[in-house]
Amino acid sequence: MNRAAAGLILLLLAAPPPQARFSRYERALNRTPENSGQACFALDAGIFAHAAPQLSDLRLYHDGAETPYLILTAAPAQSTDQPIAPLNLGRRGGQTAFDAEMPPGKFSDLRLSVTGHDFFATVNVAGSQSQSASAQTAIGSYSIFDFTGQKLGRSTVLHLPESDFRYLHFRIAGPLEPQAFTGLSVLSMPAGKARYVTVAESSHISQQGHSSLIEFTVPPHTPVDRIVFAPGAEPANFSRDVRVTVTPIPQKPATDAAEPPAPALAFGNLLRIHRAQNGHHIDEERLSLQPPNMLSESSAKWAVAVENGDDAPVPFASVSLEMEERDLCFEASGAAPYTLFYGDPILVAPRYDYAALFAPRPDAAQAWAGPEQPNPDFQSRPDSRPFTERHPAILWLALIGVVALLGGIALRSSKMIRPQAP
Repeated sequence: MNRAAAGLILLLLAAPPPQARFSRYERALNRTPENSGQACFALDAGIFAHAAPQLSDLRLYHDGAETPYLILTAAPAQSTDQPIAPLNLGRRGGQTAFDAEMPPGKFSDLRLSVTGHDFFATVNVAGSQSQSASAQTAIGSYSIFDFTGQKLGRSTVLHLPESDFRYLHFRIAGPLEPQAFTGLSVLSMPAGKARYVTVAESSHISQQGHSSLIEFTVPPHTPVDRIVFAPGAEPANFSRDVRVTVTPIPQKPATDAAEPPAPALAFGNLLRIHRAQNGHHIDEERLSLQPPNMLSESSAKWAVAVENGDDAPVPFASVSLEMEERDLCFEASGAAPYTLFYGDPILVAPRYDYAALFAPRPDAAQAWAGPEQPNPDFQSRPDSRPFTERHPAILWLALIGVVALLGGIALRSSKMIRPQAP
């Protein structure tokens, strides 16, 4: 047995057993299947505030017995760029043109790597199963632009329909020369459509100098996976830089000299363009951004600052912090109600065989958790620390008594020893 396995066994042996009476909170499940079968329900943001970090103390009980479960994140796989070098880059028929050998499998969105600023161009894309230009299938015409000089941002992403051509062929009508194109990348196809749960939402936007400021307080342990902006109908075209600052709200410091926790920062850009350019319509929107990668042990203050520069502020109907939906799935027997317990931070995450054997079913019952309630049977865990750790004052009193006793003995001994006459 290696050290890692031995350490895991010792950890499991040392971990306290889960018991519902030691959990502070409970939620009753509703709409579980009447017969046996797989059931899932979404974990709302409120659970994270009172649960242990990473939801390690969640326990599901059915008829007094613990029920194995698995937590799934209902989100697509993260997109990763796959760089591809252009082939046969040059000019054909007065236009910049090149080919690209695509990776096996299906793809959709492409990002062109384009140097230069302040341009607008139309990209015509065709596909084929061989590099020969004799048999090509037209895919579509797309616009790329850089309007940074007009403070309206930049976009070089082509939103192709789902395709599996081995080769793509590009012809660019516009002011871009061949040397402006250094390659392209494929944004990997998502595994599925993401679902999100609102963590906090605000329509209160204050103006501070040239910035629009939106503030939130997020409970401890609560993840935030994206920030979504809902602007009004006007202005139709805007580009705004955004700065996000997350500052943990310090709990009572151990000492006055304790330094406050450092804030986390993230930056992004909001973009909306609906306009006609050279007879082509441009419809581009980026109204969400990634937040700082931070999970605070305490409540945290979120400050979202939209930089307006000298332009009029964008009127936002609301700004939302959202987390990816997390679903708890289990095998229901249908014989008795199920209750979710949490609020026992001493517990470690469970390890069930169910997680290794789990296979999602499209016909899984969609249950839902009722409102959070205090556990009426809650009991504090008995203190298992040694007596001296639970009562340090008694230890100090005993030590002081021993020192005093030894001092008294030493003093008495010194009086009994008289110096001899010379």
